[in-house]
This record gives sequence, C-alpha cells and structure tokens, in this order.
Amino acid sequence: MYSKRIAETLSGRLHAIPGQLATVVLVLTAVGIVHAEGEKQVYRPVGAPTAPKVPAQWNRYHDYSESAKLFADLAAAHPEYARLVSLGKSYGGRDMWVMTVSDFSASDDRRKPGFWIDGAIHANEIQATEVVLYTAWYLLEMRPESPQIQQLLRERVFYLMPMMSPDSRDAHFYEANSTNSPRTGQRPVDDDQDGRVDEDGPDDINGDGHISTMRVKDPHGRWKSHPDFPNLMVPVKEGEKGQYSLLGAEGIDNDGDGQVNEDGDGSYDPNRDWGWMWQPEYVQRGAYRYPFSILENRLVADFIVDHPNIVGAQSYHNSGGMILRGPGSKEDAFDAADLRVYDAIGKRGEQLLPGYRYINIANDLYEVWGGEVDWLHQARGVFTFTNELFTPFNYFRSTGHEGFFGSNEVQHAFDRYLLLGDGSIPWREFDHPTFGKIEIGGFKKNWVRQPPAFLLEEECHRNMAFTLYHADELPLVKVTSARAIMLAGDLREITAIIENPKITPTHSVADVRGKITPPDLVTVSGAELQVLSGMSSNEAFFQQPSETKRNPHQIKLDSIPGHGLIYVRWLVRGAGPYRITVETVKGGQHELTVE
Repeated sequence: MYSKRIAETLSGRLHAIPGQLATVVLVLTAVGIVHAEGEKQVYRPVGAPTAPKVPAQWNRYHDYSESAKLFADLAAAHPEYARLVSLGKSYGGRDMWVMTVSDFSASDDRRKPGFWIDGAIHANEIQATEVVLYTAWYLLEMRPESPQIQQLLRERVFYLMPMMSPDSRDAHFYEANSTNSPRTGQRPVDDDQDGRVDEDGPDDINGDGHISTMRVKDPHGRWKSHPDFPNLMVPVKEGEKGQYSLLGAEGIDNDGDGQVNEDGDGSYDPNRDWGWMWQPEYVQRGAYRYPFSILENRLVADFIVDHPNIVGAQSYHNSGGMILRGPGSKEDAFDAADLRVYDAIGKRGEQLLPGYRYINIANDLYEVWGGEVDWLHQARGVFTFTNELFTPFNYFRSTGHEGFFGSNEVQHAFDRYLLLGDGSIPWREFDHPTFGKIEIGGFKKNWVRQPPAFLLEEECHRNMAFTLYHADELPLVKVTSARAIMLAGDLREITAIIENPKITPTHSVADVRGKITPPDLVTVSGAELQVLSGMSSNEAFFQQPSETKRNPHQIKLDSIPGHGLIYVRWLVRGAGPYRITVETVKGGQHELTVE
C-alpha cells in the first residue's frame, strides 16, 4: 500500500525535481528501495538459501520414506550436481541410497578428491541421518548463492549415505522403543540360546509407544523419588530407607523362562563388523559372525573400495558431543604424521562445535574392535572422524555436565523448563502379570539421545560446517611453476614445483605403508622429447635428490605432503613446449605448459 502511494507520488512530481535528483529517485526505485505494485523484498537470513527448489524442514526427523523422497527430489531438481544410486537392498528390503554431489561439468567425479559421509549405523541415533540429509540439501540449494560451495563442488565430490541401518531406524520410529533401541539391526539372533529368536524383547505395557522404566513400591528398596523432580529416581544413601525397587525396562516374560526382555531385536552391533582388528563376540560384545557378515556394511565397503579417490570421511553417531578419531583398540596405532592431520582438523572442530571434545576412541572413550573408523583409516588410508552428536553443553550452554548425556538432574530440569514436560512420562500404576502392581514412567524414546526440535537444525548445520571444513582441506595438487633452461648443446633442464596447499597429504602414511592406492605421478611430455634423467627432492637445491631410474619421464611420489612442496627435475633433449602433468588418485590432477 505505502510502496504504491510513494511510487505514484514520485511519478507525478518528477517534472518538478531537478534532473540530478530525479535520476537518484529513479535509481532508488529500480533497485527496490521504492517498490512497484506487487513487488516484495525478500529478507534472507545469512546461511540459508533464498528460494530452495526442494523446501525442507530441519526442526523435525525424517523417516525412511521421507528421506528417500527428499533425496529423489533433490536429484531431480539438481541433475547437474546430484546423482542418486542404490547400493542394493537392506535385510528388510529397503534401498541403500547414496547421493553423489559435485559439479559434474568441471571434471569426472572419480578424478576429484572424494569425501564419504554416512549416518545412523546405530539406528536409534536418528539425528545422524538428519545431518547427512541436511548436508546434501544445503550443498545443492545454497550453491547458487555461495561462491565457497561452488568452488567446493568444482574441486571435490561428496558421497552421502544417510542411513546405514534403515530397517531398525524405521523400527525406532514406529515401534515401541526406548531412546537406546534398537541399536542393532533386524536380523534375528538367539540371544538367550533357547532355540528361539527375538521372542522376548521389551513390551509396551501401557501402550504409549515408548519403552520406559518399571518400578515397584518397596519399603526395603534402594531407590526414592528426587525431591525436586518426581519423575527422577535416585539411589538412597547408606542407612536411609528407600521407597522403590527398579525392575528394568518395560516388558513381560514372553517365553516363560523367568526372565524379562532377554531376547529382543537382533543384538549384534553393526559398528563391530568391519575388517580391521575384528574380534569375535567373546572379546567384542556385539560382533556378528565374521568381518562384513552384515550385508549393509558389505555394500558400503564395496562402494568405498570401488572409489579409491575417497580421501576423507565422516560418520555420524550420538550422543555426548565428541569428535572421535581412531584407533579404537589400544593394540593398534596411527602414525604420528597422520595424527598431525587429525589434530589440525579436530581442533578446528572444537571451535565450530561448542561443547564438543576432540578425543581418541581407545584411550579417551572405550575400546572398539572392528569399528568403521579404523577400517576406513587403516585399510583404506582415509582420514575419518566420528562425531557423537548432541552435547550436554546445549542443555543450558554450560560445562560440567557428566557423562554422555549430562547429569540426571540437568536432563530433568531441561525437560521441565525448556520442553515443558514433553520429554517425560509421569509414573502410572499398572498390573503386571509377574510383578503385580507396578508403576511405569520415565523419559520418552525421542528425548535424551536426540536433540529436541528447536536444537536440531543448529546441530545439523554446525556438524555440516565441520565436515565441509574437513572436505575443503583434502589435498589439491597443482603445478605451481615450471621453467626450462638451455644447457650445453641441445640439452635442456626442466624444473617444476608441485604444491599441495591443503592440510591433508595425497596419501596417508597408512595408505603408503599398505600400498592401498597407486603413487602420485609427475610426468613431462613434448613432441620428439627424449628424457635422459628424472629426479625429485623436498628442497629446491636438490642436495639429496631421489632419482627415477626406470621411465624417468614419469616420476613416482609416495605422497605430496599437506602444506608442502615437491621439486621435480628432468634432463632432456628436444625443443619445447613441454607439458608438466601431476596426477593423483586422491589429490586431483593439474598440468602446466612451459615454453
């Protein structure tokens, strides 16, 4: 209304305004400070796309079908930048979707440094999927407005798998579970060795869709209600009289063996199945039959092996606010040079993710045998982090909360004052077929491990930003300079500098030691060129060069270090121009012509 009146007034009076001022008014009108009829200025908060082709909400969780549709819609809306493929079917018949995101017009995606991102190998860790979905959405929808993302997609390729355990993740959504279940997959396992499988899992006695806690009134019990938070049970002190005994997770004795909830879904751990430092069940709880005996993991491993350009990776879990690196076993070790790369990236992560700690799995958390992060680094040479999403720091933006999930008092205070009680189930009485009159209550399945709606988008964005920082620090080789000088007769000396300005080397020490991917190649070529000798050095004066005796036109390098230079030199016969080419599996390619 007001914009229309202003425009009409200005239009009617321009003849009375001196020429220079009239021009200013016309310019203001053109740029939108004065609006024409029907126009509306868009106010875009920084860090968000103005008009996404695929709108999405990030204050809610997406189930399997919603996630698959979001991926399909993104691939259809951005065909120049997104490709979708199924690696195969899960145990439950769900497609294992992977989206490849890159600028496909720039170069072949397999010739770019690759970054693998996965989530929810533990199915109840549902926000892990959301971070992967958000990353794909943000890269594609923010690209038109972000020169940084445009450059990232020109130089890198991302492979994104949102659900490593899609069957159990949907089970967490639509079946009665606690915040901790199901961590396993859905293949039936005879946990109690009675000849039957998955016959005695938790039961939703009160029918509310959650598996909470059972308690029974007991004057000799060792538990009582917290004085400030009635839903919270706390142990009594020595000599103090109790009020209740705790009976464990909600359930009944379905198989009549005198035990409750001893044989539920699966029981194996998909993150104890990988082919590095694997140990059987009696050593590593949750191990399945043998390495890669879980189909979903084998599909992922086959894809990664088939993409040797993958040099960085990120796996998302929950909870506790941690940026984890391997090794998972104290018997294993990462080389010091590789650890310097991890430290540089991990320390930046602590800045980007307030309340998160960058730590080592084996020494700072607990030991893991057959973990994905160790297989990726030690068997594939890939620099990999595991982020435990959602930190107790976020409860009240303060430190000092103990454990993975913070203190019980802080959880209940957060539920009372910020969730307004929506995260908990008040205690209610029920008749139990074995225990008689009991009470059922506690936290809902969608609180404690998973952030509430209003914190989910921030969790997604900050973790994505850390991952994109890591991806931007993947190796990116370049022939920085080259020169040819004339020697005696028809001899020429060609010297070139190969640079990697990023933190990550073209090969980790684990890669070089295991000969996982081929060495880097620096080649000189030209018409009727005869190469007499070739050498490389870590310094410009070639005081201790490494000579290439066979095929001297092509110098092999074990690795081009992060933030490093390699000097190469050839003695040749033949006039220029000369083409210097560097080719790497994990650090890209580049060439330079010297006259």
